[in-house]
Amino acid sequence: MVVVVVGGILEIDGKFLLVQENKGRWKGTWNIPAGRLEDNESFIEGAEREFFEETGYKVKATGIVDILNRVYDDVNIINILLDMDLIENNGHYDSLEIADIQFYSIDEIIKMKNQLRADGFYLNSLQKKLKKEILPLNIIQNSRYHKNLLSS
Repeated sequence: MVVVVVGGILEIDGKFLLVQENKGRWKGTWNIPAGRLEDNESFIEGAEREFFEETGYKVKATGIVDILNRVYDDVNIINILLDMDLIENNGHYDSLEIADIQFYSIDEIIKMKNQLRADGFYLNSLQKKLKKEILPLNIIQNSRYHKNLLSS
């Protein structure tokens, strides 16, 4: 099985927005805003949607920070992490899914490694963002086809 996870990295004044999980086996751990890509959405749409659902922050994807791949016995997880710009903060998030949202510096995040959902899996990505090692979105060709076009 292949799972595509999309998420975003939002940095403001040298600090990154993290969410604290509020359910399941990850309850209490911190993570970047991310979730599964849904059917019929691009990875950009999915990352912006997940970010909004988990934080209440409306964002716009501006670049690709990292693409990560983890393979377990029967699951192949592909993570696509996008650089985000803040458009608007409505201050509301789903408290059933997310317990808290906070900004942390990279040094603070390194110190909380044992409290991170992915056990530091995203630390390298955050450091890439700090170094401005971001790829442009246009390196990915993104097209949407309609069923009637495919059948002709």
